[in-house]
Amino acid sequence: MTVSKKYEDDIQFILSRQHDNGGEYWASADGRLGVGSPFCTLTSVLMLSDLGVNASHPVFKGACDLILSSWREDGRFRLAPKAAIYPCHTAGTARILCRAGYTQDWRLKRTFEHLLEIQYKDGGWRCNTFKFGRGPETEYSNPGPTLEALDAFRFTDYYNREKALDKAVEFLLDHWVIKKPLGPCHFGIGTRFMKIEFPFFRYNLFLYVYVLSFYERAKRDPRFQEALKALESKTINGKVKVEHCNTKLANLSYCKKNEFSEIATKYYQEILRNLNRK
Repeated sequence: MTVSKKYEDDIQFILSRQHDNGGEYWASADGRLGVGSPFCTLTSVLMLSDLGVNASHPVFKGACDLILSSWREDGRFRLAPKAAIYPCHTAGTARILCRAGYTQDWRLKRTFEHLLEIQYKDGGWRCNTFKFGRGPETEYSNPGPTLEALDAFRFTDYYNREKALDKAVEFLLDHWVIKKPLGPCHFGIGTRFMKIEFPFFRYNLFLYVYVLSFYERAKRDPRFQEALKALESKTINGKVKVEHCNTKLANLSYCKKNEFSEIATKYYQEILRNLNRK
């Protein structure tokens, strides 16, 4: 995507928030990259990517360099000093860097190797922390980070070649049927999941269909087709209206709640292209 002048105000608004958390590039004063959402380092880079900003912009590049500085030699990303590192951090960070145009960065090669090394037995990715207690559901992977990992892997040579990713796709297709909260962090498919949410911050119908539309294992599966039909039923003349958005983004024109979004619609059109439907 190229930057449109109509979104220049959105870009400037996001840039104006870069010191809100006390540090540079939307980070906190002590270097945490994921605090203050939606105006943290990670989500701000994601939004600017949506708006067509890239590494030619000095602040965008500075933020991406800051994210890359959190990389460890084993492939993981430490998003806060002395904090625990979970698979969701690594998968989510890899996804954002790939979307920002850093797929070929040498560090990510080790990151993708690491993600395949720690893939859980059910095909997904699972953080070994139990904020909601333990139960039968916590023995499963976390669907949200699994979807984020697949979003990252589609930028790599593993895409539609690595059988382990087919297993991850199958896990997510199964969740469409199970629907109940799964994983230590209790990712479920309910009323909130079914609302079109944009930008792509969380596990949600729109992101679910978008990411899976890239994977051959999913495209003809009846579970995916059912999810696709649910998304299609919410479009009007092929346009996407945002049903849920972080309230702190009310000043941004590209993702206003209850309004059609040109950029969200472009993502929907990409789904159709992936399915050879447009």
